Amino acid sequence: MLEADLVSKMLRAVLQSHKNGVALPRLQGEYRSLTGDWIPFKQLGYPTLEAYLRSVPTVVRIETSRSGEITCYAVACTETARIAQLVARQRSSKRKTGRKVNCQMRVKKTLPFFLEGKPKATLRQPGFSSDLSISKKPNLALSRDRGNSLGVKSDAEIPPYALHTNVGSEVFRDVPMQRHVINNRYVGKDYSAAQELMEDEMKEFYSKNPQIAPVQTVHVGQLLAVNAEEDAWLRAQIISTKGNKVKVCYVDYGFSENMEMSKACRLSPKFCSLSFQATKCKLAGLEALSDDPGLVKVVESLTCGKIFAVEILEKADVPLVVLYDTSGEDDININATCLKAMCDKSLKVHLQVDAMFTNVRVTNICSDGTLYCQVPCKGLNKLNDLLQKIEDYFYCKHMTSEYFVSLPFCGKICLFHCKGKWLRVEIMNVHSSRTLDVQFLDSGTVTSIKVSELREIPPRFLQEVIAIPSQAIKCCLADIPQSVGMWTPDAVLWLRDSVLNCSDCSIKVTKLDKTRGIAYVYLFTPKNFPDPHRSINRQIMNADLWKHQKDVFLSAIPGGASSPGSKAGSTPGTGSPAANVRKSLQDVNKKFMGERSCSFPVEELPPLPPPVPLSRPGEHMDVYVPVACHPGYFVIQPWQEIHKLEVLMEEMILYYSVSEVRHIAVEKDQVYAAKVENKWYRVLLKGILTNGLVSVYELDYGNHELVNIRKVQPLVDMFRKLPFQAVMAQLAGVKCSQWSEEASMVFRSHVEKKALVALVQTVTENAHPWDQKVVVYLVDMSLPYTDIWIHDFMSEYLVELSKVN
Repeated sequence: MLEADLVSKMLRAVLQSHKNGVALPRLQGEYRSLTGDWIPFKQLGYPTLEAYLRSVPTVVRIETSRSGEITCYAVACTETARIAQLVARQRSSKRKTGRKVNCQMRVKKTLPFFLEGKPKATLRQPGFSSDLSISKKPNLALSRDRGNSLGVKSDAEIPPYALHTNVGSEVFRDVPMQRHVINNRYVGKDYSAAQELMEDEMKEFYSKNPQIAPVQTVHVGQLLAVNAEEDAWLRAQIISTKGNKVKVCYVDYGFSENMEMSKACRLSPKFCSLSFQATKCKLAGLEALSDDPGLVKVVESLTCGKIFAVEILEKADVPLVVLYDTSGEDDININATCLKAMCDKSLKVHLQVDAMFTNVRVTNICSDGTLYCQVPCKGLNKLNDLLQKIEDYFYCKHMTSEYFVSLPFCGKICLFHCKGKWLRVEIMNVHSSRTLDVQFLDSGTVTSIKVSELREIPPRFLQEVIAIPSQAIKCCLADIPQSVGMWTPDAVLWLRDSVLNCSDCSIKVTKLDKTRGIAYVYLFTPKNFPDPHRSINRQIMNADLWKHQKDVFLSAIPGGASSPGSKAGSTPGTGSPAANVRKSLQDVNKKFMGERSCSFPVEELPPLPPPVPLSRPGEHMDVYVPVACHPGYFVIQPWQEIHKLEVLMEEMILYYSVSEVRHIAVEKDQVYAAKVENKWYRVLLKGILTNGLVSVYELDYGNHELVNIRKVQPLVDMFRKLPFQAVMAQLAGVKCSQWSEEASMVFRSHVEKKALVALVQTVTENAHPWDQKVVVYLVDMSLPYTDIWIHDFMSEYLVELSKVN
C-alpha cells in the first residue's frame, strides 16, 4: 500500500476516536500516540500540516471557528457502510440467538481516585540509590518504527486484548484487567485501522488471485476467507457443515450465517497474524432476566451496529461488563437502560394531559425547582408490599456476608436501610471501592454513601424488585415565567417547606415532555385543590422569592438540607429535610456531627496544614504527576501520601453530601471546599467573577477550575490536617525559555498520569504551603531494562525536532 494511503487510514482512525473532533495543534500528538510517527506531510509534498489535511477532504473535514481555531473531524468511509450491511444481515438472520452480546469495545473513561500508574515495587530498580549520577544517560532508541513511541511506553497504556484463535476461549486470560482506567488508546476502535487494512489486503489478494479455488473439503474449526459481499472478504471459522453449505462464524464481528462452500477459500497465512477482533461478554445486572426472550430483543436493538465504551468489571472467560453509549453529551448506561425496558408496563403510572391525581406525595425537590412525586397506583402498592416482605425476610434470616455488595457498578439495583425501611437504590457513580453515589429509585433523591451500607436483593425477590418501575415521577411546575431565570435559594426553600413529604397533595398535568421524561403540572396543597389561582405555581410567583443576591448561599435553616448546586434533595421520610438526611444516614454522619458549626469568621479559621514533606536536595522520592503543562511547570504528588489523600477525598464526599449548607461570603486567596463535577476538593479561591462563578485551584491535584459560587463551602478542621498534596515542579537539566505546544504535548504524554522517581535538585519554601516549589529530575523506571531520564529525553527530542523542521 502506498504511504499516502496508509497515512490516510491511520489519520481516519485517529479522528474517528474523537467524536468532538481534534484541534489542529493537538492532531500531531494524537496521531503519534496511535502510530508512533508524526504525520509526514513534508515527505508527502506539502509545506504545512493544514495544507495536507485540506488535500484529503474524503478523510478530514475541517471547521474553523470565529476565533480562527481549526478543528478536524473524520469523514465517514465506505468501510463503515459495508459493516452496517453486515450488521443488518445479522439482525435478519434466523440464527439461534445467544444471550451474550458481542461488541466493539473501548475503555470507559471513569474518574475515581485510582491512579493510572502503578509503582514497580517502590519504583526503584535494584541498585537505585540517592547518589545516582545526574549525568547518567538513558538508552533512548529514537527510532521511527511504527508503534514505537520513541522507545517509551505511553502513559497508562493497556496492552491490546490477547484474543486467542479459539472462538469463545479464554480471550481475556492474558489481559491485566483494570476496571477504572483512563486509557488514551481505545481497544477495537471504529473497526480498527489494522482490521481495515487487513480486509483491504484480503480483497486485493483474492481478487488478483482467481486461481485460488473454493475449498472442497472442510472440517469444524477450520479458518477460511469468505466472500461475504461482492467486494468484501472476511475471516471466518466453520462451526458446522451440511452438504455443500457451511455455517460461518465471522471471527472479527461475532455473528454467524449459513454460506455456500463456493464462497469460501483457504485463508492465506498472511491474514492470520491479527488477533480476532470479536469477543464475547456479559452485561452486568441482567443475570436475573437471562431466561426472558424479550431481553435479547432489547439488548440487540440497543447495541448492534454501535460503538460503546466498556467498563470491565470481572476477569473471566466471558468478562462481565457495563456498556456506555458516549455518542451524546451524557453517557448512557446500556445495562441500566435494558433493565428499565424490562419493567412491567402495567405497574407504571400512566400520565395524561389534563389528568388530575390526588393523595400525591412530593418526595424530593431539586435546586432547579424540579420535583419528584409518588402517585397512588398499582405499582406503588405492590412495591410497598414487596419491601415489607423483604423487611420480614431480613428480620427472620441472619444477615450473612452474601448480602453485602462486593461488586458495585453503575446501574446496579441494591437495597439501602433508611428510617427503619429497606428502599431500592440505583448506583449512579462509583467514586472508589468504599464510596459511591446512589439514587433512591422511588423518591428521586441522590446522595453519597458507603459501599458497606448497601445490601444485595435476596434472590427470591430479585425479579419482582426489578419488574416494578421507578415510582418517582419527575415534574416541573407549569407556567413559571422564563424571566425568573435560575431558581433562587429562597424559592427552593419555600417550595420545600410548603410541600416536601406532604402525602396528600394533588397535581394536574398540563404537558408531557416524553423525550426528557418530565411532566409539567399544577401542584396543590390539600386546602387549595382544585382552584388554579391558589395553586403552588401561583403562590410561588406571588411571593418575593426571586431576587438573586450576589455571593449568597442557601442558609442552614431547618427547612433545607441540600445545596442548590446538588441534585440531592432529602431522603424519603417524614419531618424536615435536614432531619431526614441526618437520620437516614446516621451511621455515615455520626462522626461528622461534632464538626458542624456556624460559618468561620476569617480571624477564627482553623490553621492550615504544614507543607507536604519532601526529600532534600540530592535525594530521590516516588511521585505521581497529576498535571503537566510543560517541563517548566508541572505538579507532583508524593506517592507515599496518596492513600491518605484517597481516604480524605472519600470522607469529603460523604461529609458534604449530607451536611447542611452554610451561608458564607467568599474571599480571594482563602482555602475552601468546592464541588467540581461530582467530587469535593480542597481549593484555593483565586478569583471571583461577576457571572456567579469563581476561579479555584485544587490544592491536592494542581488543576485550575471554574465553579459556581454556590458549590463552595467552608473547609472544616477535620479536612485541614493532611498537607496539601500538589507541589509545583520544574524539570531540571533542560534549558529552554519557551516550550512549543508540540514539545509540551510530548512531555505530557511521557509524565502526566504516571508514577515516576524524582531526584530533587532544589526545594524553594514559601509562606504558604501551596507556594513551595521543587526543581527535580524525573526518571521513568517502568521499562524492564532501561531507565528513562526525562530531561535527557526532552533534550534529545529537541535536537531531533530541529532536524525534522
